[in-house]
Amino acid sequence: MALTPHTLAEFHAHGFDTVIDVRSPSEFAEDHVPGAINLPVLDDEERARVGTIYVQESPFLARKLGAALIFRNAAHHLETRLSDHDGGWRPLVYCWRGGQRSGAFAWMLQQIGWRAEVVQGGYRSYRRLVKRALYDDPLPHRLVALDGNTGTAKTEILGLLRARGVQVVDLEGLANHRGSLLGERPGGQPAQRSFESALAQALCGLDPERPVVVEAESSKIGALLLPPSLWAAMKTAPRIEVGAPLRARGAYLARAYDDILSDADRLRQRLEPLRAHRGHAVVDGWNALIDADDRIGLTCALMAEHYDPAYAKSRRAHDVEVLERIGLNRLDPDDLARGADRIAALLAQL
Repeated sequence: MALTPHTLAEFHAHGFDTVIDVRSPSEFAEDHVPGAINLPVLDDEERARVGTIYVQESPFLARKLGAALIFRNAAHHLETRLSDHDGGWRPLVYCWRGGQRSGAFAWMLQQIGWRAEVVQGGYRSYRRLVKRALYDDPLPHRLVALDGNTGTAKTEILGLLRARGVQVVDLEGLANHRGSLLGERPGGQPAQRSFESALAQALCGLDPERPVVVEAESSKIGALLLPPSLWAAMKTAPRIEVGAPLRARGAYLARAYDDILSDADRLRQRLEPLRAHRGHAVVDGWNALIDADDRIGLTCALMAEHYDPAYAKSRRAHDVEVLERIGLNRLDPDDLARGADRIAALLAQL
């Protein structure tokens, strides 16, 4: 039998013990069903080799070689990664389009006695469900955007709201980027499709009847684009604005961005393109603060001379309802906790 889900929610509620992606490692790395494990029946070199024979020599020869490689690799997986499963294990298997790779592997598992099934249409059918949810259908959730100038600890507040039972989607966490010019994080960003898979899974797990808080972002987080359905909902979402004094924000950023502020050469490289937008004198002033290792002075200058004007321009372009403005003072743990309490209480009334 084959699993044939009609919605992404149905797919995520598949009920199987393990989801197995039998595609090659490079296919898996670009994107996969969240939580799936990769047991490739053809690695990247083998897949390319079979494909070349199929085109240049003979489809029959390619299928014969492919079958030999698939069952050889499958046997290895049985002796290693799958050796501890008992007879009641229920795996769900998929490949690119639900064809020979997943069919052969699932058949082998079934012959052993496991209740294995394949995904009808494979990864392509799963990807169509993700695309429908994030590109084609309107988002069913009621979004509330947490807004505020750079340095107002919005990402940290999101975590505090989640701990208080508020529904939250941490877009910067999913994108592995802090959403600014200096926002790179170790490990780099996921591929666009992988980001969308994680985002779609996060949204599927939320109650559409309750508000969902997201951080107010631009249409891009680093190199990743926010999908159209989400971006359309975010542009019209009511906002809760968080404010704090410039000096407190500068001190917070100096702590939060310690990694890049500690690398003067990399920092100068990131700021250099802003000469075209902010002028040579402004960027030269930032470089002087880098030379002096005045981190709070630098973060304050960056906000006053670059980030705050950019945020003001963005707000003028989006005329949306502001539910409440939350003023914070020190941005220390107690201050942030009080702010999160106020926001959670407001959201409980929506």
